[in-house]
Amino acid sequence: MFAWMTIPVFSQEKEIQNDPTSKTDGYVFSYFKGNGEDGLHLAYSEDGYKWTALKNDTSFLTPEVGKDKLMRDPSIIKGGDGLYHMVWTVSWTDKGIGYSSSKDLIHWSKQEFLPVMKKKKKARNTWAPEITYDPDSEKYMIYWASTIDGEFLETKPEKEKGYNHRIYYTVTRDFKKFSKTKLLYEPGFNVIDASIVQQDQGFVMFLKDETRNPVQKNIKIAFSKELKGPYSKASDAITGNYWAEGPTAIKIGNNWIVYFDKYIEKKYGAIKETPQGWVDISEQINFPPGTRHGSVIEVSGEEIAVLKKE
Repeated sequence: MFAWMTIPVFSQEKEIQNDPTSKTDGYVFSYFKGNGEDGLHLAYSEDGYKWTALKNDTSFLTPEVGKDKLMRDPSIIKGGDGLYHMVWTVSWTDKGIGYSSSKDLIHWSKQEFLPVMKKKKKARNTWAPEITYDPDSEKYMIYWASTIDGEFLETKPEKEKGYNHRIYYTVTRDFKKFSKTKLLYEPGFNVIDASIVQQDQGFVMFLKDETRNPVQKNIKIAFSKELKGPYSKASDAITGNYWAEGPTAIKIGNNWIVYFDKYIEKKYGAIKETPQGWVDISEQINFPPGTRHGSVIEVSGEEIAVLKKE
């Protein structure tokens, strides 16, 4: 294990690599409501604490692809090409995910269905996809959680319909050609909701330990020098005594903040890294009612101004 992997907080790390030509004046949070039937919702914030719904909390994009035509777990990043790229969960039981791109977060390209688990005959689902851009290779890694019947039986739960996830991935340069789907992370437990950010010394994966018995249902961290791994053993839980899922992280000022869905309590939570460790700041943040599993990005003041007009 690399020495830096043992650091429980990120206080000694540099910021995520961002486009040096863009100015960050605020943040946009992508999320879904209900079961994801109406599509993409967006909220903005100037400080990362108070979030205000955009477009009167109505959908910016109605889902059109997949078995159930849902838009759950929308994950958006700004790529090396200057475009915003989004992936999402289209169904509870499909073998693919949704994809679209945008220049302004308002007008989106034709939605596509990416059949990333099509060749895995016993795959049951494709949940919570995310994208991470690797500036060194100029490629994007798309990754998600899937259960493949008959695999990793030692951790198959008796409850929750026997779902027993691991994290899988594919790599693309242009979102037209994709590498063969492979296993990304096998931590020795049922794992979903991976979200990876880049550090100057490698990559950090936030993940949900989905173990039901003995109960975990919390957020942990793993590390790697390379985007495609191998990733370290998962850390101890960094969230508290509640069920949490859908982590998304961003550095605001000198501190990392991780937002997550307290889905049992039907509200959003957050933790902040400090020199003393992770501190729960859930009571200090405010999200639009009904916000579910989403992602956070940095944006310019000009972009926020345009979004406000919608």
